[in-house]
Amino acid sequence: MQIIGNLRMMDKELVDCQPQYKLPMYDVLEPINQIDMNDLIGQTIRIEFEGYFNSILSGEKMNKSFGEGLTYKEFMESPIASPSIMRPELSEIHNGIASRDYEWEVKHHLQPHFVYIALTSNFKVGVTRTSNTPYRWIDQGAIQAIILAEVPYRQLAGLIEVSLKNHISDKTAWQKMLKGVPETDIDIIEIRDEVANLVPVDYKSYLSTSKTVHVINYPVVQYPEKVKSLKLDREKLIEQKLVGIKGQYLIFENGVMNVRSHSGARIKFSF
Repeated sequence: MQIIGNLRMMDKELVDCQPQYKLPMYDVLEPINQIDMNDLIGQTIRIEFEGYFNSILSGEKMNKSFGEGLTYKEFMESPIASPSIMRPELSEIHNGIASRDYEWEVKHHLQPHFVYIALTSNFKVGVTRTSNTPYRWIDQGAIQAIILAEVPYRQLAGLIEVSLKNHISDKTAWQKMLKGVPETDIDIIEIRDEVANLVPVDYKSYLSTSKTVHVINYPVVQYPEKVKSLKLDREKLIEQKLVGIKGQYLIFENGVMNVRSHSGARIKFSF
């Protein structure tokens, strides 16, 4: 079967602790199909790059995309690429101040957020809207996650995260994450409780005492010993056996492809 269209990041649903991945395909801006990616693990698939991208917002054709499927102008102006996406502490919508789009920021940032501890390549702290769990954890390749705090708006979550950066990482080492399941003898609840003790007193009232650990088991048959990044604008064609999916990465026998970073790419997908 062959489908011609534009890539988007994979949709996912957590079923019995395992993500079920679907790859959306678009004809520029029109959704045309969804591919059940879990069903393709163990099969050879072919992804051929047509040589250009279409913006996921406007559909504009471009040779290079910015910020996961945007034109440069959109990257500089769209709220989905605003600085407060990467740095939540910069959000000021709770004060009525929008950096790019008031209505969008009210909908996405003036909402309850979690600060969480996740085990990806190692233990890390992160921020996400409460409505975006467990999807955020899946996209990061977390195998475990637990809530540290729940707050009413984005900036507050970012301030808690910033206050902890000298004690726990806020980054995932993606290559290490893709090499397998990190080994640790430390319980994630123990890590959460240790980190909670480091939260400044002004934020203590937002801390969670939940003991619920969210566990995620990825559909991976074989993890790579060495992680080689496959990029369509360089490779042009990927034709390999799919041996697993973790985060937003397709894991092949000889390399990994970040689907999210290829948003908007025009491809021929065959399986």
